[in-house]
Amino acid sequence: MPRAALSALAVLGLGLVSCQGGDAPVGDSGIARGEAPAIVPPAPALRRLTQSQYENALEDLFGAELYIPSNLEPDNEVEGLYSVGASTTSLSSYGVELYERAAFDIAEQIFDDPELYDAVVTCLPASDGDEDCLAEVLEPLTSRAWRRPVTDEELDRLVLLGATIGTDAGDFDTGLLYAMAAVLQSPYFIYRQEHGEETEDPDIRALTEWELASRLSFLLWNSIPDAELLEAAEAGELETDAGLEHQARRMLADERARDGLRNLFTEVFTLYELEELNKDPTVFTHASPELGPSAQEETLLVIEDIVLDRDEDFRELFVTQRTFVDRRLAALYSVAAPTEEGFGPIWLDEEDGRRGLFGQGSFLLLQSHPTSTSATKRGKFVRTKVLCQEIPSPPADVDTSIPEADATSPTLRERLQTHLEDPTCASCHQLTDHIGLGFENFDGMGRWRDTENGATIDPSGVLDGTDFVDAWELGEVVAQHKNLGPCFTQHVYRYSTGRLIADEEEALVDWLSLGFQQNTYSFQELLVETILSDGFRTVGGLE
Repeated sequence: MPRAALSALAVLGLGLVSCQGGDAPVGDSGIARGEAPAIVPPAPALRRLTQSQYENALEDLFGAELYIPSNLEPDNEVEGLYSVGASTTSLSSYGVELYERAAFDIAEQIFDDPELYDAVVTCLPASDGDEDCLAEVLEPLTSRAWRRPVTDEELDRLVLLGATIGTDAGDFDTGLLYAMAAVLQSPYFIYRQEHGEETEDPDIRALTEWELASRLSFLLWNSIPDAELLEAAEAGELETDAGLEHQARRMLADERARDGLRNLFTEVFTLYELEELNKDPTVFTHASPELGPSAQEETLLVIEDIVLDRDEDFRELFVTQRTFVDRRLAALYSVAAPTEEGFGPIWLDEEDGRRGLFGQGSFLLLQSHPTSTSATKRGKFVRTKVLCQEIPSPPADVDTSIPEADATSPTLRERLQTHLEDPTCASCHQLTDHIGLGFENFDGMGRWRDTENGATIDPSGVLDGTDFVDAWELGEVVAQHKNLGPCFTQHVYRYSTGRLIADEEEALVDWLSLGFQQNTYSFQELLVETILSDGFRTVGGLE
């Protein structure tokens, strides 16, 4: 299989990147980018905990043995990101009831488990309404759950609730259970309140120490702060760049950073859709309910390996020949399984034609139809998710059907020619199909094929003026694309702030993107620089 492949050194040494919204490339990484641009961020919004954050928070509070109710109102996504959709989500009256039931369910599990109970209830009550014992239990629990010190007034109300119910019921534990359920259904637990405090500029509010600790922890761990981070907040250490950076790097070195990184990329790449993968088993006989989760795990393990374990150039994600597979994926890829159980590393041969994200089942399975491949979906993913380019919406009455294969048009390339020649369709399909056809050697399950309906597949194409012969070369073209670094900078900024990027923030995102390039595309450094930016540490004035 002849190729004009670039060396890894050429790919990783490339020094071109585009500022967001501009066409002209920025120069090599020796450019001095100066100070970060000043911004006026948008007004703050309440963010409801996503389902995964809710589950992680409860596990951090009480342990992983709990059964976490999942029948809550669903997360809302904006541009694929639940972290942004959380700012636009409200609760129905039924949704409030669901959180109430969940709070009591969690509390009851604690009281039913002697080990959990002893870990939470650290005092021996002297009476059914013992206020001192109630306060001893509720004060640390509430402060941790609400991610800030509980005020005397708030604690008094909780203690009064527990004491009153405990006295009436003649049972201390009943009163404490109701008080704990009140903590867990409080808006202070369910919502992230990041409203900041006034500064000299009425249009800018600085996040408080506690709000900053919470935002940092949900970004890097997808859960609540630990004791050390809360202690740093209380000591005022997060007010300084050095103190904030120290905590960010400590948390990135912690195993819990894997949870945060996994959630970030699960949202960016919409990998959560793999949990309900829909493939027609009469067409794809290898389809199974376990395949989607296996494909998701492969991609997340590769990202962990590049970003956390080795802190390599992030662009390696699109050209790496190292991946992790279980027996199910090994069979799909026609390679030897590296281990009997679970996942193990393998090195993909060039002759297999498969490497990087675009050779993985997560991409190939999701960006296909239930019964066939889809050059349009695969090309759109590259354009919109990886390069952050916009594709016009199709007309409401456009005919999206593709002709059936016949003797004159056996391959998808020939059948798509109808769309490419129709002016109504061409404006979109010219942007997607010339990319997506590069993946036609992979069927709708991600299995390799050389032919379709007996005809040899032509996987060549062009991306923004750069030709490629197949998916292997396309990975290199994407790794070198000027939009790649700016696109993932945008993803990180949106995810970390929980909002879409305002016009006033674009210069800061460009500045962060240039830093991403100059730091040899270290994703960890991009996270740290984003955390230290005013976009992360401030919000706009209250409306």
